[in-house]
Amino acid sequence: MNGGKGRRRLTSRASAGRGAVARRSAGARRRLGRSPGEVPLDRITTRGRLAWLNSAGSRIGTTLDLERTAQELAEFTVPSFADGAAVDILESVLRGDEGSRWTGTGVPLMRATAICAIEELSSLEPTPVGETSARAEEAHETLLHRYCLRQGRPVLLSRMRNDDYIKVAPTESAAAKMRAAGVHSYLAVPLIARGLLLGSADFVRGPGTPPFSTTDLALAEQLASQAAVYIDNARLYGREREHVVSLQRTLLPRATPVTPGLRVQAEYAPSTAHHGVGGDWYDVMALPGGRTALMVGDVMGHGLPAAATMGRLRTVARTLMTLDMAPERVLARLDLATRDLEDEQVATFLCAVFDPADSTYTLASAGHLPPLLLDGQGSAEFADVPIGAPLGTGVIPYDPIRLTVPEGGNLVMYTDGLVKSRQADLDHQLNRLRSAARGLTPEALEGGGLIECAPADTATRFDEAVLLIATTASAASTASTASDHPADLREWQLPREGRAASVARGLVTEQLAAWDLTELADVCELVVSELVGNALRYGNGPGRLRLLRGERLVVEVSDTGPDLPQIQHADLSDEGGRGLQLINMLCRRWGSCRTVTGKVVWAEQNLPS
Repeated sequence: MNGGKGRRRLTSRASAGRGAVARRSAGARRRLGRSPGEVPLDRITTRGRLAWLNSAGSRIGTTLDLERTAQELAEFTVPSFADGAAVDILESVLRGDEGSRWTGTGVPLMRATAICAIEELSSLEPTPVGETSARAEEAHETLLHRYCLRQGRPVLLSRMRNDDYIKVAPTESAAAKMRAAGVHSYLAVPLIARGLLLGSADFVRGPGTPPFSTTDLALAEQLASQAAVYIDNARLYGREREHVVSLQRTLLPRATPVTPGLRVQAEYAPSTAHHGVGGDWYDVMALPGGRTALMVGDVMGHGLPAAATMGRLRTVARTLMTLDMAPERVLARLDLATRDLEDEQVATFLCAVFDPADSTYTLASAGHLPPLLLDGQGSAEFADVPIGAPLGTGVIPYDPIRLTVPEGGNLVMYTDGLVKSRQADLDHQLNRLRSAARGLTPEALEGGGLIECAPADTATRFDEAVLLIATTASAASTASTASDHPADLREWQLPREGRAASVARGLVTEQLAAWDLTELADVCELVVSELVGNALRYGNGPGRLRLLRGERLVVEVSDTGPDLPQIQHADLSDEGGRGLQLINMLCRRWGSCRTVTGKVVWAEQNLPS
């Protein structure tokens, strides 16, 4: 019944979808709409009217959902105040924009948001909830549009005459439906909050009820004013939530990289509760040497501050992982960064680094829930990762653990939204998660099926959740779709004497020929010679040589020396000191990182196009 809609709402609309008309019988009218003693609202005292109006505060605006608030307004007035009610909201308001007073020459774009009517008015044809209704033709402009929407004035037709039906109905057919149903009184009021028009509410009365009076009009205006505040609050909250959701999704990875030996699937599950948007996040990074970093974190709290903190922590974590630092060192640095935040946030964090050479994970946890390990044969157990203090508490260091996962096995990382419950304790929920994972096929597990059958299912989840599933596989199978060159990894143990450089050059040349990459052999031989030479001179001799072909060609040499290499300025008379300068000029990039036993130095070349 809003504007040209007001007519439409209880007349030309087909009841459908979520907004199907809620019909109430005359008996229900007596049960729900009357004060003690079965006295109709139009006959009760002023005190009784005020009590009825005061009760609206507990029945309207019970949630911060705009559509639900509109439906509560319609249901509150039927059958106690009217036999039929409809609420239309401006389309711009439903999008989160400010309301406004319509000043155009046409009809404002409104959307049917809520409908409720008694059973006797079931023959009316309201516009289905969710559909827009607006007429641009002046000839069909209704009283509601002319006065209620444009001028912010109520419309009252206390006793409708034969020519009044077409004034509130969009078509002759709709007017006939109202006339045949015995609708005899019509009332429409604008929904205005903070001086801005949000929509309209219109009401009708049928056989057996008295016509609307000026007293009813005053009561409806008071009710509309109160409901408009609730609707505006819901609009403001919805807009803030959309901003937080948009920020959060922007800060999460758009895609996971293809890395050798690993298939990674990530899922984000929003909360069913309106306050559930917060700081859950994940990240997947390709590291030098074919390794993969997997990270899952959860900032305590909800709303924009948690999402903003999540974005900052993810940025710091990516920066630290770019340096190829060990997981426990990343956590220690992140704890310092979290303590430097002005809002004093606390977060949990789980970091895992996968090495395809031996299919092992190195994990470290800062107060996070333990990951779930599946061997691909039906067994599922939680990893016994030492749980350190959450980030921001200042309790360090963190202890790592090293795990081996067989081919086809899975590492499942998640946030507490996947298991959190108000009825059961955490251990019980974790056991349910493990049982659910055992019952899924490998395909369903990798497809995110654990989201649907997790203890906190989609219907009851009151906090957002992140799910990260890493599946161990052969290097070739994981990169067969990444490029024309499937990723391969080769690793050799080098001798610790002077012939190590010669052995390394021979191994690299032979392998590049097998990969049909002989055009890279000259540069790669020079690079590996310099890396092995540095290991012999500064690192107590080389350890292992690793050659990875993926999107690029990476050569890596490990040693037990504690000092990370740096480019030095060499004078013209110096006989050495130019090795890293050559690597820096010939390669796309190079770097080094510390390991448990020493360090690794790597260099990366582009593959031929």
